[in-house]
Amino acid sequence: MLEHGGRLLRAVQQYGIAREHWLDLSSGIAPWAFPIAPIPLDAWARLPEVEDGLEQAARTYYGATPLLAVAGSQAAIQALPYLRPAGRVGVLAPCYAEHPHAWQRAGHALLELDEQQVETQLDSLDVLLLVNPNNPTGRTLPRARLLAWHARLAARGGWLLVDEAFMDNTPEHGIVDQAGQPGLIVLRSFGKFFGLAGVRLGFVAAEPALLQRLADVLGPWTVSGPTRVLGQACYADQREQQAQIARCAAASQRLADLLSASGLAPSGGCALFQYVRSERAAHLHDFLARRGILVRMFEQPQALRFGLAPSMADEQRLAQALADYHKETT
Repeated sequence: MLEHGGRLLRAVQQYGIAREHWLDLSSGIAPWAFPIAPIPLDAWARLPEVEDGLEQAARTYYGATPLLAVAGSQAAIQALPYLRPAGRVGVLAPCYAEHPHAWQRAGHALLELDEQQVETQLDSLDVLLLVNPNNPTGRTLPRARLLAWHARLAARGGWLLVDEAFMDNTPEHGIVDQAGQPGLIVLRSFGKFFGLAGVRLGFVAAEPALLQRLADVLGPWTVSGPTRVLGQACYADQREQQAQIARCAAASQRLADLLSASGLAPSGGCALFQYVRSERAAHLHDFLARRGILVRMFEQPQALRFGLAPSMADEQRLAQALADYHKETT
């Protein structure tokens, strides 16, 4: 399996620090979970049914139709490459590693590209896939550019696949509302913004025929009854959504300021994390881990991703650790 953030138990074993003493900043998940709605016994006792209110709530929230609920967007990431013949797939890099891994495993030829190379290579691609805002860099591409890329691909029967897992905080930049068009597929993740990654819920927005093919591959009852109840309640809670957007924006800015003050000015970031490129990334990762602070490390290029701290006390703990690191290395 590929490397991911959130592997706290492995860090517990590696560094010999009890789980309750860790500050886990390794995943880009909001550290403030939405309230858990009451879940009726029926949701546990009966097989789940579609169109029970979840899909309608999601359509309203995303401004998109049609949609397919999936057990986390990871399910769609692994299935979509098998829904078209092997071809030439461009990946806007760096990228969430599960995307290229899935397409390569399905027999497609992969080409890693930067933004300028996309412009020159696009007309030779069958599929272009990207994450927006990007994971791990946080770079957000403008709607107009993505829709122009989609038009060029769709004219030849190609796909533009956009993973908007981190878009909930800045929905004005998303293109999920355009995903009913042929050749445009948009993935949305529930767990990151709502702080409830453990429920495993996501959505795919695309033209109906493609969604039906994907549903046939994934099979029935992919999203559990309790998850459907919980998701519907969260999508309807507009007051808590606005509060979450404000919390994340403020915490992300404080994190960026803290990193800059520590001599680690972010190279990128978004409302749910900050991204720092550094040749000493591995050393800093280990330095923090020995103090019970877990961040996400990347090797190509060498970088660290810092998630949001859940409290001011946790921010102060990170600030002290970074101050200690700065003293040690200067």
